[in-house]
Amino acid sequence: MKKYVKKILCNENEESLKKLEEIVKELENGTVALDDAITKFTEAMKLASSCNEKLKNAEESINKILTKDGSLEDFKVEE
Repeated sequence: MKKYVKKILCNENEESLKKLEEIVKELENGTVALDDAITKFTEAMKLASSCNEKLKNAEESINKILTKDGSLEDFKVEE
């Protein structure tokens, strides 16, 4: 089940990134009407925020280490 959920989240993030790239290209093209540009910009900001949040959560998960007792702790590099 976990793999299925991870795959869905990964696919959703990939789709969000593709949509974000499309919007950026449209806005950079300069042929979008002002009202549409504002709407697209707002959508792009929401997508960027969502992707950033998912990336942050993934980084937090990656920076955990499984201890001998099965609990997760923050991974720390000792120098």
